[in-house]
Amino acid sequence: MHYFVHESSYIDNDVKVGDGTKVWHFSHVHTGVRIGENCSLGQNVNVGNNVKIGNGVKIQNNVSVYEGVELEDYVFCGPSMVFTNDLTPRSKYPKGSEGYKKTLVKYGASIGANATVVCGNTIGRWAMIASGAVVTKEVPDYALVAGVPAKQIGWVCECGVPVKNNYDCKDCGRSYTLRDGQLKEK
Repeated sequence: MHYFVHESSYIDNDVKVGDGTKVWHFSHVHTGVRIGENCSLGQNVNVGNNVKIGNGVKIQNNVSVYEGVELEDYVFCGPSMVFTNDLTPRSKYPKGSEGYKKTLVKYGASIGANATVVCGNTIGRWAMIASGAVVTKEVPDYALVAGVPAKQIGWVCECGVPVKNNYDCKDCGRSYTLRDGQLKEK
């Protein structure tokens, strides 16, 4: 075994965990999950059936990644952020996994603490969701969104620093251009 699982955590059958990954205290990884290499699952993380998690993903404490959610490589999920997987839940009328809406969080995206991502949406590459935001629609690549419901308030560089009107990052030097309402690296 080339990964670490704390003795208080549970890993169900038919789970694949990549080398260098760490699963910390009181976490549960359900059947059919695929977790990439060098990931970190913090305390009290629940990963639902058949979830796919890429390489280098960091999931902070108290996050549930429900069935129907996919996290590509290098996604960051802040403490106590929330994913949903059913737009119209009723305890009396459970839909089962066939009724779950899919959510995709693309490469390098970050979701802040206590944010909520409503199911059926895609979070774009390198997008940044502010703490406490409620995402109710698609988020473009490199977009910075905040509020309830979340609205785009700017653009961010791959390194995470907001970029202004010239779309050049003052920290790392990357340059971007805005084409057809989408930020693209030059």
